[in-house]
Amino acid sequence: MSRIFQRIVFAVSVIIFAALGLGYVLGEFGWFGVHAGDDQTSAYQQIRVYAEVLRKIQNYYVTEPSIPDVTNGALHGLLDSLDPDSSYLTPAQYKLYKDRPEGENAQVGMTVSKRYGYATIVNVLPGSPADQEHLRDGYVIDLIDGESTHDLPLAVVRFMLEGKPGSTVTLSVVRPIKPEPEKITLTRAAAQAPRLGEQFYENATILYLKPGILTAARVDDIAARIKAAGKGRKILLDLRDTTGDDPTQGLRLANFFIKTGNLGSLEGQKVPMQTFPADASQWLTDAPLAVLVNRGTYGAPELAAAAIEADKRGDVVGERTFGEGGVLKTIDLPDGAALMLTVAKYEDPAGKRIEDEAVTPTLVVAGPEDDDEPMPASNGDDQLNQALALLKAKNS
Repeated sequence: MSRIFQRIVFAVSVIIFAALGLGYVLGEFGWFGVHAGDDQTSAYQQIRVYAEVLRKIQNYYVTEPSIPDVTNGALHGLLDSLDPDSSYLTPAQYKLYKDRPEGENAQVGMTVSKRYGYATIVNVLPGSPADQEHLRDGYVIDLIDGESTHDLPLAVVRFMLEGKPGSTVTLSVVRPIKPEPEKITLTRAAAQAPRLGEQFYENATILYLKPGILTAARVDDIAARIKAAGKGRKILLDLRDTTGDDPTQGLRLANFFIKTGNLGSLEGQKVPMQTFPADASQWLTDAPLAVLVNRGTYGAPELAAAAIEADKRGDVVGERTFGEGGVLKTIDLPDGAALMLTVAKYEDPAGKRIEDEAVTPTLVVAGPEDDDEPMPASNGDDQLNQALALLKAKNS
């Protein structure tokens, strides 16, 4: 082993042990609300394992390794192993993230998260640049402008997809039916929220609503449609391929149909449990209800579907949702790097964590098999037909 490498390992070990030592002292004084113990011993053991792995790499790897690259890779992997949102940002990545231009909200029209370490498309906005290139949920984004998404934190992936209207971004995309990556160039366009879909079925006895996105304004629109429909109409709420970044809007939507009881909760290791009881003043209807979901149902809509299902307020039909429901905290590190860490997760009324288990429908119905085709909106939509059949059998 070279002297330089030994010094690097020693220096890294000293820094880590010093940090742990400081953590031990602060923990003993209760500054973090915990006390050092077995967990601290386990941490020391893991550091020894890490140092041994570094030595083996130095001794046996085919070429002289770059220790910073090895360490950054280890930190990325550590955070990626927790959940899709938790990330380690190197000093360069964090600076790029903080310095990103404000107001450049042109997008390519898709929600992305991470699966198996790579950026993955969750859903696509109809009519958007991504939709025009026939991108669909489940497609893996291998590269963005030549950079591997495996090495990029999710926050960096998302802002790399945004930019000035008319600017372009080049993606290398892996489709399930085509194993070879395909290079696609998208032109960013001003973001436009999808319209609220509204339709009547079964001689106007069933009101169908498809929000597409859950914002405060869109939830207001849904409330207005429900009130205007009057009594006697059943409701089919289509949350497929619907995204929402504000969890309160998902809980608010569920409250329209749930008059009493619990809508969900939020809890983390350092975040005391917070429950969200239904507010009777926000309740709108006790009409028979069915909810459609799929793998493109992401975030706030998942909270709504989970509350409705757990409280047995209505049938949930379709596919298992994506699984997004955490609170993210950015923690600055001394060297200019940062951690984006999930510090709390939302739970349904039964205590099931949305981000860990997603929402499994009460009636599972597969979506279209052809991933190059959008979700059908006619009689060929098995999920829609099954939900309509369930509602048709219920008394108003």
